[in-house]
Amino acid sequence: MVKIKRIYESASPDDGKRVYIDRLWPRGMKKEEVKIDEWIKEISPSDSLRKWFGHDPSKYAEFKRRYTREIEKHSEIFERIKREAKKETITLLFSAKDVEHNNATVLQELLSA
Repeated sequence: MVKIKRIYESASPDDGKRVYIDRLWPRGMKKEEVKIDEWIKEISPSDSLRKWFGHDPSKYAEFKRRYTREIEKHSEIFERIKREAKKETITLLFSAKDVEHNNATVLQELLSA
């Protein structure tokens, strides 16, 4: 099972393995205050894609298409996460304010397919 959650939300026992999937560490958060099991920067959107998207919901469909292509370049990481999600719950942590239009929603959908 793959779940998503903002990194600012408290950890809970049903999160399973907590994986942070953004390239940049969130402002105002101290690493020692956040429970994460792994930080996978490589599976996050490239800087150029992240800046182009700018969390604009009107660009989400195109962002999703472009980000999916970027994920394909990291198929070994993607497949490892997918295998782990078959064995245990994986919670993908992200820092975006928009909980519907972000890289975690795209990755969750791809991993759950």
